[in-house]
Amino acid sequence: MDLVLASTSIARRALLMGVGLAHEALSPGVDENVEKARLGAISGEALAAALADLKALAGARMRPGALVIGADQTLTSDGALYDKPVDLAEARSHLVRLRGRTHTLHAAICVARDDRVIWRHLSEAHLTMRDFSDAFLDHYVALCGETLTTSVGAYRLEGPGPQLFERIEGDYFTILGLPLLPLLDFLRGAGVARN
Repeated sequence: MDLVLASTSIARRALLMGVGLAHEALSPGVDENVEKARLGAISGEALAAALADLKALAGARMRPGALVIGADQTLTSDGALYDKPVDLAEARSHLVRLRGRTHTLHAAICVARDDRVIWRHLSEAHLTMRDFSDAFLDHYVALCGETLTTSVGAYRLEGPGPQLFERIEGDYFTILGLPLLPLLDFLRGAGVARN
């Protein structure tokens, strides 16, 4: 059975490749900004779940019969929903607002076949940023550069991002945007991953 990841995320692809799952990756062609406007004011969890569904279903229409994985991640802090920063100035602004606070990452994943979602999972992680200095922040932004615009929160735990935190509660794979253990359990049951 064909396995498709409806995402161009390097981190998500690396996770699937790392556990030995042969798959095709494709862009689902979902305009997240249009969909967010259409969905209106909903919670971070609901938004992540809705976007994961839309991506999986769009990918499933492109690859009939395949199992198509859709995933999305949102970040909320003090009632505010954060998008990926559009540039380094916005990334710095996000980090200033998150500094010394706890935020929540919501990671949604689903699998679709043809025109229906056949499995869903939602998980969350709570991350507390330390109260780092402006000098550290300037160094971090200069060190990471444009990669800060590729993820909500303007950090990646695969690089220097852990230096921002004093506490992390939750699954590492959830933080990377693909709750891998529940997905592998589903795929074993579906006969795609070895049991």
